[in-house]
Amino acid sequence: MGGVSLALYLLLFSNEEMVLKASTGGGWSFMVPIAIAFTFSFIHGAFTGGFWEMLGLKAKVRKEPKRWSN
Repeated sequence: MGGVSLALYLLLFSNEEMVLKASTGGGWSFMVPIAIAFTFSFIHGAFTGGFWEMLGLKAKVRKEPKRWSN
């Protein structure tokens, strides 16, 4: 996943002009940066989650939900 993440960043920055033109064309072109952000978020999140798991670090899990005190 790290390689995929790196490849996505390289593609984005090497095709910066094309991405800019595609996202400023009007109509539904506003969806281009949103789609790019979701793609990067998913790939980078999967890589980061796997990285921390490989290191043996996991989030602490609560057995019962936290309650607000009055």
